[in-house]
Amino acid sequence: MGYQCEYADALASAFLLFILEVLTIAKLDHQLNEEIRDKELRVIGSNGAQLGIMSAAQANALAEEQGMDLVKISPNATPPVCKIMDYSKFCFDQKKREKEAKKNQRVVEVKEIRMSPSIDTNDFNTKVKAAQKFLTDGNRVKVSVRFRGREMAHTNLGEKLLMDFAQSCTEIATMEKNPKLEGRFMAMFLTPKNSK
Repeated sequence: MGYQCEYADALASAFLLFILEVLTIAKLDHQLNEEIRDKELRVIGSNGAQLGIMSAAQANALAEEQGMDLVKISPNATPPVCKIMDYSKFCFDQKKREKEAKKNQRVVEVKEIRMSPSIDTNDFNTKVKAAQKFLTDGNRVKVSVRFRGREMAHTNLGEKLLMDFAQSCTEIATMEKNPKLEGRFMAMFLTPKNSK
């Protein structure tokens, strides 16, 4: 019987901790209405007009009178600044703005094209077309040549291949850096000319 009570107590305290965590995660960084206990507050009305410096109780009464919330917007100011507003509408508008900003954001990807120094002409042309498509879509392109075995003695062929590749894409792209050898790979980056 005692074992079951201990288990129930542990379960209840774990549940209580979980609820407290959820509440603190869900709450935004603003203090509202009765949570504001400062001695003096600078209060701004719902229309943006300065209402002056008053006590927290007076400001809460004023907000309640208008059917709105008192929200602390600048806690570090002296005295703290509070605004009378419809807090749920404020949160809704803020989420809407964040969603809109996220929708307008463009993520630039880096696409990679790999070749070997002994690539055939047709394969080279196919890779150039693929890179041009990536560049017209607004993405950066990393072009790399992999050297195997004895090909490491002829890295100049890989450099020439990359320079030819860059030359083929000059109409729509610019080369960020000259080809650079890193281990068994020589790479360069192309960026689209019309990138903002």
